[in-house]
Amino acid sequence: MANYVHGFDPEEQLRLKVQAEFLAPMVYKEVDFSGSKHLLEVGSGVGAQTRILLEKFPNLQITCVDFSAVQLAQARINLASFGDRVRFVEQDGAALQLGELFDAAFVCWTLEHVSSPIRLLDRLKAHLQPGACVYVTEVFNSSLYVSPGYPHLQHYVEVMSDFQRKIGGNPDVGIELGNLLTEAGFSSCMTRFDGFYLDARSGEKRKLVTAYWKELLNSAAPALLAEEECAPEVVEKMLEDLEKLGNDENAIFFYQFVQAKATL
Repeated sequence: MANYVHGFDPEEQLRLKVQAEFLAPMVYKEVDFSGSKHLLEVGSGVGAQTRILLEKFPNLQITCVDFSAVQLAQARINLASFGDRVRFVEQDGAALQLGELFDAAFVCWTLEHVSSPIRLLDRLKAHLQPGACVYVTEVFNSSLYVSPGYPHLQHYVEVMSDFQRKIGGNPDVGIELGNLLTEAGFSSCMTRFDGFYLDARSGEKRKLVTAYWKELLNSAAPALLAEEECAPEVVEKMLEDLEKLGNDENAIFFYQFVQAKATL
């Protein structure tokens, strides 16, 4: 498992919950587990996505797998109200060993942080029943486009992405999902793009999106600063660019993530 660029402090744990809720209308637009009963979620973290799944699909039971005891401890608190509909397993998804098979799986914002996505998908496949439905959602940082300019924002995203690669992750893994799932032996793989497109038509949505991106990008700053990947002024100027972008009704901001659906 690669190092997690965003860290594990309480502030980051709260940000993950806010992020899940903010992105839910896009992430869950086409997710359908209505015919499933036992779902395996790998990289469940603090249970932010798990809560949404449990609420959307009341007949679903979920097994949450994460390598971090700290994240799982918080997930147990966050999901306590769901009782025995959810259980927790502390394991590395790339070395998964469970004594049961599941009829569904969900992986969200996880493959970007692992050194071998195909190994994780192979282990995931080994724990699924024939015909199981799988949704994988991932980042595609190279899709970022902003205009006019905003060089400090673009530079910061490049620095963050380079650092993620340096520690074993892949900030563009989303664009590889079709190939990865096919190589892992899944079938009927379909992919779709979703994300943000702000221009003169965006209105108040612009400030909401740029505020979200400030929190997202700033969450990586402690790690980047600690490893001397950038100076404090790089972070400050990135935040200033996002503030300007949020106030410029003619600015363009474009970013896409990728979601894949496949069956076993």
